[in-house]
Amino acid sequence: MPTPEQSDVRNTNIVLSTAVAAPAPSAPSPDPWSGLRRFTAARIALGRTGGSQRTGTVLDFRLSHARARDAVHATFDTTSVSAALAAANLASETLATAATNRREYLLRPDLGRRLDDASRAKLSAFANANSNSAHANPDLVIIVSDGLAAQAAERHAAATILPLVATLSAAGWRIAPVLIAPFARVKVQDEIGAALGARFTLMLLGERPGLGAPDSLGAYFTANPRADRTDADRNCVSNIRAEGIPPAQAAAKLAWLLRESSRTGLGGVQLKDTQSLPGAID
Repeated sequence: MPTPEQSDVRNTNIVLSTAVAAPAPSAPSPDPWSGLRRFTAARIALGRTGGSQRTGTVLDFRLSHARARDAVHATFDTTSVSAALAAANLASETLATAATNRREYLLRPDLGRRLDDASRAKLSAFANANSNSAHANPDLVIIVSDGLAAQAAERHAAATILPLVATLSAAGWRIAPVLIAPFARVKVQDEIGAALGARFTLMLLGERPGLGAPDSLGAYFTANPRADRTDADRNCVSNIRAEGIPPAQAAAKLAWLLRESSRTGLGGVQLKDTQSLPGAID
């Protein structure tokens, strides 16, 4: 019979023999999605640690979410927009909607769809005073608002407006002074356009922030604006920002759409965009 010491040696040999015989772990297979990451900022091919997301992925998501929340609640610096326009010799006026603060604007969308009494009176006085001037019944009225991302308007509105106005003015369009209206919804352009007798209104405002785009600007225009217009009567160029559609490129697209709408008499869902953006994939 083997002694206890001999049994320990035998057991040790068995364990060592088993450990040596175990196959080496295979290298992880490459993620077939990883090659697509260079084409999009979307959260794909993030990988994992065990059954969980990686720490860096979780922290990046939380940072993006915080930036989106901050964008929604940020204060609109209207003076920076008006100063950028003034530097290019474009006049601007400030209006106010029936929403008096950010909280009210977020909770009561209806208040952002109409002007307050003082602004309504200001528009009426402007229309009467300019009834026999170049500003009477303008071809286009441009409105800028913070919407749901004030920094979008602050960063990209003037950069979109300046080349757009230059293009349309060269084509003979009469453009009213730019109107800056905090706490406005897209619908308010119908009241403004009707009050000024405009052929078109164009509204630039911050879009609802995405987790990767807290400064995206949207541009909505309406032909023959009036109270009964709906979203089906509007055309939109969205995601105006450096990482989306750059402002100069968006201005060129808007100029083409506006002139095409004027030429055909069509707007909204009836107006078809047959012009590809430069570099777009067909």
